[in-house]
Amino acid sequence: MKLNVRWRRGISASLLLAVLALGSALASLRLGWTAFGRQLDQYAYDFLFRLEPPEPWQPSSIVLAIDEETLSKYGGLIGMRAAMAAGLTTIAPASPAAVAVDMILAEPGNPLADDHLEAAFGATRHLVLAADMRPDGSSWEEPIGRFKKHAEAVGQVHADLDKYDAVSRSLPLEKVAGRERRWALSLEAFRVARGAEIVETPDDLSVGMTRIPSRIADGRLMRIRYAPQGLIPVVSIAELDRNPALATRFTGKVVFVGVTAQTAVRDRWMTPYSNGVIMPGIEMNANAYETLAQQLFISDASLVSVVAGCFLLALSAGLAYALAAGWVANMLTLAILATSQLLPAFTFSRSVVWPWFPGTLAVLFATASAAAWRHLLVRRDLVNAEHEKTRYQSVMQFVTHEMRTPLTAIQGSSELISRYGSMPEAKRKQMAEMINAESKRLARMISTFLSVERLSDGDMELKQERFSLHGLVESCVARAGVLAENKQIEIATGEIPAVELTGDRELMEYAVYNVLTNAVKYSPSGTRISVYGDDNKGDRVRLSIRDQGIGMDKKEAARVFDKFYRTKRAELSGETGTGIGLSIVEQIVTRHGGSIEVESEPGIGSVFTLTLRVS
Repeated sequence: MKLNVRWRRGISASLLLAVLALGSALASLRLGWTAFGRQLDQYAYDFLFRLEPPEPWQPSSIVLAIDEETLSKYGGLIGMRAAMAAGLTTIAPASPAAVAVDMILAEPGNPLADDHLEAAFGATRHLVLAADMRPDGSSWEEPIGRFKKHAEAVGQVHADLDKYDAVSRSLPLEKVAGRERRWALSLEAFRVARGAEIVETPDDLSVGMTRIPSRIADGRLMRIRYAPQGLIPVVSIAELDRNPALATRFTGKVVFVGVTAQTAVRDRWMTPYSNGVIMPGIEMNANAYETLAQQLFISDASLVSVVAGCFLLALSAGLAYALAAGWVANMLTLAILATSQLLPAFTFSRSVVWPWFPGTLAVLFATASAAAWRHLLVRRDLVNAEHEKTRYQSVMQFVTHEMRTPLTAIQGSSELISRYGSMPEAKRKQMAEMINAESKRLARMISTFLSVERLSDGDMELKQERFSLHGLVESCVARAGVLAENKQIEIATGEIPAVELTGDRELMEYAVYNVLTNAVKYSPSGTRISVYGDDNKGDRVRLSIRDQGIGMDKKEAARVFDKFYRTKRAELSGETGTGIGLSIVEQIVTRHGGSIEVESEPGIGSVFTLTLRVS
C-alpha cells in the first residue's frame, strides 16, 4: 500500500512538473515573440556577432568608393557621374569579374557626364545596376534607358532595417513593387559573376552549386555575415586617379561602386558590428556578396527545436527543486540558467541562431514555479505533521483514558482481596474472575490498538481464517448490548446471510463493533438500531447498521472516514471521541477486499453499509 501511494504521489508530482515545464516554455515563447522579446534577442545576436567573429578569409569583392576626397575633386554631388565614369574606365583593363553600381540613375544628368558614364558602362563587362523601391511600394525607380541597356542585370538595393533600432542584420533577397520582382543587387552580382541562373524553391535559392537558405515564408531574408573590419578592400576613385596602378587590385574581383562620403547621401546604416559607427550601404552590399561567395550562411533554429529546448530547460529547472532542496537545488538551477545562456553561443558557433530570451525566461519561470510549489508542499507537509501530532496526542490521551477503567477495576479488586482476608470464598472468586476478565480486556485493547497502528502503516499481515458472518454479528451485538441497555436503545438483528468470510476475525469484529458502538453513542435514548444483511447471490454480502441518531449532512458524510475527523454534531453531543475509529474501520474493510459507505440525513439517522467478500 505504501509503495502504491508513493507511486501515485510520484506520478502526480511528475505530471505537475511536466505541466509547469510546458506552461513555462509556452509562456516564455509567447513573451519571446513580442516586440520586446524579439528586440532583446536581436541585442543578444549582436553581442554574439561581436563575440564570435568569423575567421578572416581572402575576399573576392572590392569597393570602388566615391569618398569625400573624390567629391571634392569632381565638384561635389554634381560630379559623381563623372567620377564614376573615370573610375570605371581606369579599372576596365583589369577585367573585374563583375561590377555592381549602388547608385540610382533614374534621371538624366549633365549631358557630357552622362555620355562619359554611358561609354564607361559600355566598356564594362558583367555590369549590374541598381533599382530602388518607391516609398509607396507601387513601382521601381530604375536606371534610365541609355544606362540600363548596358546592364546584364538590375538588382534592388532596398535595406531591411530593424524598425526599432534601424540596425541592418538581414537582407531581403527579393522584393516586389507593383507586379515586378527584383533580386537583391548582391545576389545579382553573385549570379552574373558565376554565369548561372537563380533556381528557387520554397525553402531556398540556388545559384550554380551554391544553395542559399532563404524561406519564401520569411520574405527570402538572408542574415548578412559581416566581415571583420577592413577585410573587404576599399579604393577611392581619387586614389585611382593618383595611382592608376591600383587598378590591378580589381582583377577578377566583383566590384561594388558607390558613395562612402558622409556628406553626399544618407546611405549609411548601423550593423551588429557598429558600436555607434555606421556603415555605407555600398559596403553592406559587398558584405552580403561575401556572405554568398563564402557561403557563410546563418540560419534560424527551427520552431520545433526552440519549443523542445525551452521545455527541456524548464523541466530541468523544475526537477532541480523536485529532486533536491536548499543550496543543492539553487546550484543546480544556476547551472541550468548558465546552460540557457551558453546554448545560443554554442549554436551560433555552428551558424544557427537560437533565441536567447525564451530559453532564459523558461528557466526563470520554471524555477519560480517549482520553488513556489516546493515551498507550498513543504508548508503543507509541515501543517499536516503538526495536525497529525496534535491528533495523535489526543488519541494517546483517549487510549490512556480508556485503559484506566480496567486498570481501576483490577487495582480496586486486588486491594479488596488483600485488605479483607476473611472475605467469603464466593466474593473472593468473583473478584478474581473480575481481575482476570479486566486483565484480558486490557490486553485485547492494547493488542487491538497496536494492530490498528500497524494496519495504518501498511506493515501488518492479515490473518487468513474462516469465520461465520452470523457469529461475528452476534458477538458484536452482545458486546454492544450493555451500552445500548444503559441508554434504553434497542438493537434489533434482522436476517443475516449464512455465509463465511476469510480474513482476520479479530479486526473484522473490531470494525463491526466500532460502527455499532458509534450508532449507540450518537443515538438518543428510546431509539432503535437495526442490523441486517443482504446476500447478493454472488461473491459479495452487504451488512447494514441503521440508527436513528444525530445524522450528518452530505459534506460531513463525505469526510467521515478521514482520519481524526469529527462532525460538528458529534463534537456538540458531548460524547468523547478522536475521529479515528471510522478511518480504522475503512482500512480494515478495504484490506479485506471490501468497501464501506454511508447514507445519512441530519436529525434522522445514518446507515453504514459494509460490502464484504464471501469466501
